[in-house]
Amino acid sequence: MTYKLWDLAEDLKNNYEWVELSHSMNNESPYWAGIPEGSVELSKTVFDWGNPMLECLIQTFKFPGQFGTHIDFPGHFIKGGKLSESYSCGSMVYPLCVIDITDKVKEDVHYAVKKADIEAYEEKYGRIPDGAFVALRTDWYKNWPDMNKLSGIAEDESENFPGWSLEALKFIYEERNAAANGHETLDTDASAEAAKAQDLACERYVLAQGKLQVEVMQNLDKVAEAGALVVVMWPRLEGATGLPVRAVAITPNQQ
Repeated sequence: MTYKLWDLAEDLKNNYEWVELSHSMNNESPYWAGIPEGSVELSKTVFDWGNPMLECLIQTFKFPGQFGTHIDFPGHFIKGGKLSESYSCGSMVYPLCVIDITDKVKEDVHYAVKKADIEAYEEKYGRIPDGAFVALRTDWYKNWPDMNKLSGIAEDESENFPGWSLEALKFIYEERNAAANGHETLDTDASAEAAKAQDLACERYVLAQGKLQVEVMQNLDKVAEAGALVVVMWPRLEGATGLPVRAVAITPNQQ
């Protein structure tokens, strides 16, 4: 007797690469400076070996929702917006499209991806599919876990990093009906775009559309630009504006 899903699982495990897109985290991992000190306390022992009640170890974990590689739900920026419980396990698997702007970032650290960059992607790979997860590759993940490098802190204390433009986001959501976007930087908005708007206008736009985004991703350089899947998993906690995720790409072999 054969079972299609079991055969599919064997095919995916044996004939495709599985790429980790989330950073590993510990008590020294960076997080946004606006979050109070003491907000991260991982692996604290609350029930230790040697307890006569039961021989086992139990820990607690305290962290902000926006910690490490994480997903943002609309209520993060939109008052009354949807929170974690509004999204089912059906919101955890997507076709993955990776837009590579690394060459442009090497020339201009403030580069914000443009509609033309995404159109060039489509000329090469075809139209972005309905319900896709569109990820922006900048190789910025290589700055992890140095917070100053992630923020692009210059001598004048300004932040300098690449990211999305509002034009590009409107294209993928309003003309291509993407389901979510992702990036390797701490913020959606390229630093220059945020400075012009005096706000994280790109992030606010994404969440106002009821869409999802994953921030602080890694290893997008190890994933096929088209043809891969991304699986994004988060704990089933209610009322969350964001949560750390385990994101994995299932990609055609890159060798």
